[in-house]
Amino acid sequence: MSIEYRINTGITADQFIDLLKRSTLGERRPIHDHECMEGMIANSNLVVTAWDADTLVGLARSMTDFHYACYLSDLAVCQAYQKCGIGKQLQSVTQNQLGPHCKLILIAAPAASAYYERLGFTNNTRCWVLERASQIPG
Repeated sequence: MSIEYRINTGITADQFIDLLKRSTLGERRPIHDHECMEGMIANSNLVVTAWDADTLVGLARSMTDFHYACYLSDLAVCQAYQKCGIGKQLQSVTQNQLGPHCKLILIAAPAASAYYERLGFTNNTRCWVLERASQIPG
């Protein structure tokens, strides 16, 4: 199997949705909201994709300033291609695009915590989430 990794090669929302469905990430993303999915792809400034010929098999989607912080929002690998090192390589290619002091930050699915720890990530309990339905008190 020869996987090609591409940086910021445009993909469509439909390709993104299809990959999420073929990975375990589709369960935790708004794949039925096409407008949201389009916005997720269009407004990411670092997208690394993995291709087996013309088939999208993996993606690392990030927002970053390239100097201080890179938020890796989605790491998806098609289930048929998992455990082949594609996810690890997607993260490595992402990290190679960043400056020497830029941190790679992500929120892991509970089942993936051991995976990220093996790669050298450290657990940070200071993450906070404000759902859109909640309002910051005035």
